[in-house]
Amino acid sequence: MRRLNIAEQLRRLFGGNPPRVQTAALPWRLRDDVVEILLITSRDTGRWVLPKGWPEGRETLAEAAAREAAEEAGVSGAVSRHETGRYIYRKKRSNGLQLRCEVAVFALQVSSVADIWPEKNERERRWVTPKEAGEMVREADLAAILCNFKGSPRKIAA
Repeated sequence: MRRLNIAEQLRRLFGGNPPRVQTAALPWRLRDDVVEILLITSRDTGRWVLPKGWPEGRETLAEAAAREAAEEAGVSGAVSRHETGRYIYRKKRSNGLQLRCEVAVFALQVSSVADIWPEKNERERRWVTPKEAGEMVREADLAAILCNFKGSPRKIAA
C-alpha cells in the first residue's frame, strides 16, 4: 500500500485542485538473479526519474508507459497491465506555474535495449538496484515504490 506524505494527505482531505494523471514505466531486468531498475535523467534538471509522460489519444496508461520508455530510455518489453504504485509530484511548467501530477507506475520487463532512440542525446540512463534507485530519486513516494520493487512476473502484456 502506498503511503502519502503529510502535505498530500491534508490536500486530499481538505481539497485543492485535482492532480493531472501521468504515466510512468518502471523498466526492470534480471541480471545474475538480481533485479535492476533503469533510471534516466530529466531533460530540464538532470535529476534521476522514470520515463513518464501524458497518455496520447486512446492509449491506456500501460500503453503510454511503454511508449514513454521507448522514446525517453530506448527500452522495450512486456508491460504490466496493473499499476505497481502511484506517486504525486509538482511539475514546473515553462511559464513558472506548477501542476500537481499523480503518476501511475507500470512495471516494464525489458527485453530490448536500443543503442539509438529518440531522446538519446537529451538523457543519461543507468541500471541500478531497487535500493540505489530509491536513493537517487527526489520523491519520497516514488522512492518507496522503487525500494520495494521485487520484479513483476504477473499479468504482463506483450
